[in-house]
Amino acid sequence: MSDLDLLTQSLARNVKRWRTERGFTLDALAARAGVSRGMLIQIEQARTNPSLGTVVKIGDALGVSITTLLDYEQGPKVRVVPAEQVVRLWHTDAGSYSRLLAGTEAPGPLEMWEWRLMPGEGSQSDPHPAGTVEIAHVTAGELTLTVEGMEYRVPAGDSVTFEANAAHGYANQGDVPTEMVLTVSVPAVH
Repeated sequence: MSDLDLLTQSLARNVKRWRTERGFTLDALAARAGVSRGMLIQIEQARTNPSLGTVVKIGDALGVSITTLLDYEQGPKVRVVPAEQVVRLWHTDAGSYSRLLAGTEAPGPLEMWEWRLMPGEGSQSDPHPAGTVEIAHVTAGELTLTVEGMEYRVPAGDSVTFEANAAHGYANQGDVPTEMVLTVSVPAVH
């Protein structure tokens, strides 16, 4: 079985599990996530490989991390994530990428990402639920963070925190690769 098949089946199992645990019907989850009911059915039946944006919307609507939705199995309290199980969820031909390094529920989703942005590239994000906070630590190059249209420059060695319930984006306006570790904390769904 390929890694993609494993992820598709894990996503199917976990979306259904968390939807049921939260007491959401397909229609209710579709409305909360802004995803069609048909797409949710295809995901729960492991018949599609949805976009990263769709998985993020479903995770936000369920109040769980992407890591939880893609987790092969629910394990013990200590979980070592081997390098070969790190999930690359976004990439470009030029070499930019984001990799989900680890995540947990604490009490809401908490995710740690590794990002590389090649010169001239960037990635935009829709607003997350109210109360979501992101922390980035730039390890190489310079990050240009845009939050609600305002640009913030974050050079290597510096860190930044921001409320992520607004449209935001990450960009590399320099001439060397930008690398950062990004943590996303989403509040629990009540």
